[in-house]
Amino acid sequence: MCRISCKPLALGTGRWVLATMLSALILAASAQAVEKKSKSSSEENAIRAAVESYVAAYNRGDAKAVAAHWSESGDWISPTGQRFQGRQAIEKEMVSLFAENKGVRIEVINPSIRLVSPDVAMEEGTARVMRPAEPPSDSTYLAIHVKKDGRWRLESVRETDLPDIPAASSQLQDLAWLVGEWGDQSPDAEIAAKVTWTKNKTFLSYAFKASATGMDDLEGTQVIGWDPATGTIRSWMFDSDGGFGEGVWTKKGNGWIIKFSQVLPDGRKASATNIYTLVDANTFTWKSIGRKVGEDFLPNVEEVKIVRKTASSPAIASPKATEKPKKRATKN
Repeated sequence: MCRISCKPLALGTGRWVLATMLSALILAASAQAVEKKSKSSSEENAIRAAVESYVAAYNRGDAKAVAAHWSESGDWISPTGQRFQGRQAIEKEMVSLFAENKGVRIEVINPSIRLVSPDVAMEEGTARVMRPAEPPSDSTYLAIHVKKDGRWRLESVRETDLPDIPAASSQLQDLAWLVGEWGDQSPDAEIAAKVTWTKNKTFLSYAFKASATGMDDLEGTQVIGWDPATGTIRSWMFDSDGGFGEGVWTKKGNGWIIKFSQVLPDGRKASATNIYTLVDANTFTWKSIGRKVGEDFLPNVEEVKIVRKTASSPAIASPKATEKPKKRATKN
């Protein structure tokens, strides 16, 4: 009797023990994976913090603080092929660069960071350099970060120039300075905009968002392009309320005058003259006058200053130029 009844019991007990052991192993493996992922995220955050610190130092023109982000043996190859070895050489180059490029700023686009080992990480992205009164210039980069004495520093940076793609509509080149992220913040309102080229630089895509106290946020898209039929630059705008409109752009001095007409969500027609004035490569002003809805005139929108957003960029950039007066910034 015992042999007949105990055998299934032993088999069942064995399966239960095996299942328990497998569960324990799975839980242990899961815990290790979570711990590893948590540690990896923590190190990546530390690297990104170092990168943000680098950008801040660069954008305030502090050569010594920039060089402090490099290891003693740091090795940087610029987009022009120049090589600078060692922290002191890099600092010396930064001093010269900042002296010859007043107001130069950097930002990084779509950076990615990957831990190769607990003490080595790789960063890749696109570096953008902005100088006053010049269009932004881009390069791709590959950076190696090394952790020593608890701090991540740059060990190696290699940069490659991105060739300029000729615009299908050369007439739009006069608006190339608009490309980038822009914003204005005041106690009463906040404006944010992002302008990018479409493929082959045939159009400018202008996404915007406006917030004001006591009002719902307004978002929209504006497309700017060359109209060969009329020989003018035109724009088409669509907003989140359901309104749409178009404008005709005319260049005047260092600014643009846009004759804008719009159909509101309720079917009424509106019009205005919007004026963009370029102050420098990182600043422009905007105002709207002659505003009209139906037959009623509305108050003008007084001049608002819009600035390029770079301070919050999460990584680093680099110099791009072949001549001394046009020395480029550096990636990390």
